[in-house]
Amino acid sequence: MARIVQKFGGTSVGDIERIKRVAKRVAETRAAGNEVIVVVSARSGVTNELIARAKSINASPDEREMDMLLTVGEQETIALTAMALHALGVPAVSLTGAQAGILTESLHTRARILSIDSSKVEEKLAQGNVVIVAGFQGIDQRGQITTLGRGGSDLSAVALAASSKADLCQIFTDVDGVYTADPRIVPNARKLDEISYDEMLELASLGTKVMQARSVEFAKKFGVVFEVRSSFNNNPGTIVKEEVKSMEDVVVRGVAVDRNQSKVVITHIADRPGTAARIFQVLGEAGINVDMIVQNVGRGGVANLTFTVPRDAADQAEKAVRAVLDELGGGEISLVDSIAKISVVGVGMRSHSGVAATMFGALSEVGANIQLISTSEIKISVVVDEDTADEAARAVHQAFKLDAEA
Repeated sequence: MARIVQKFGGTSVGDIERIKRVAKRVAETRAAGNEVIVVVSARSGVTNELIARAKSINASPDEREMDMLLTVGEQETIALTAMALHALGVPAVSLTGAQAGILTESLHTRARILSIDSSKVEEKLAQGNVVIVAGFQGIDQRGQITTLGRGGSDLSAVALAASSKADLCQIFTDVDGVYTADPRIVPNARKLDEISYDEMLELASLGTKVMQARSVEFAKKFGVVFEVRSSFNNNPGTIVKEEVKSMEDVVVRGVAVDRNQSKVVITHIADRPGTAARIFQVLGEAGINVDMIVQNVGRGGVANLTFTVPRDAADQAEKAVRAVLDELGGGEISLVDSIAKISVVGVGMRSHSGVAATMFGALSEVGANIQLISTSEIKISVVVDEDTADEAARAVHQAFKLDAEA
């Protein structure tokens, strides 16, 4: 007997018929002799609808009350899924995140998991039940309901797999697995059989929406091997696991495009120690994640500083920086939204040269001008004009011979 965690996203449980299909798949897994823990998201569109309702009442709703509201979506799904399994004659019980023992820090709307007391889950499994847990949510030490942020159901599934010592964790979604690029942008992108945690983590943080980055971090930390696969067919998916030596043979594993980027340009700031530190201090205090950073060589006592932030945080970043410019001796700030970030990722980059030359050559051939560059051991990212992003991604994908026919 194996213990399997199966997570189904919002599209997979989008309506009653899809919930019934999920129940049938779960029932088949159990009938094969397995213990099954199911984690579900809210039905597709429900969370956005709840957020819209809240903001129609109060433009800046209280975060505690938002957590109270948004957990309703997953609680609807766990109950309906349990009912669908009952209709198939399968014993099942639904649990909220709190009932499943998911303890989080006391931070509303974006809490981190501290620990999981899996005794209730173990008890229900021992009674022969399929245990259905509401993803995305938990409870803090004061008994307050918390949520884990967007994509938090993935994190719930991986964490439950770790705490329950599951033999397999399957993340069911609306795609067949992890591809070498977004097939909507690169039609001949190829599905990967396997990918390392580090590669998956980079792709997740660079705009690939298959998995939430925190979930991959958690899986790597606790050694949870998981599979990303489709809930709409029985095709094998992509296994995400610890890096093995053979993975280095593939120089570039995938290409990512991130349009959720804005460029912040600060000009004529004082070229002296502490200026950059103060700017990034206020951005950190505002909770804004900064990505790519370039500062030019100062001339005549002044310098320019450019960095990127998530597009929905750009106005907040501008406000935070503008508030300290006078303190720093003046300067000007502007925003550029019409950009995109193109990235290549692969653990093989550690042991192969010429990756940057190949990437930059491909971009040059399609006229994509590079504005910013950042690198890590297994990644190269560049910022280009947004209107050249798709063609640039296709060119880079082809340059590294990632096409399906390669």
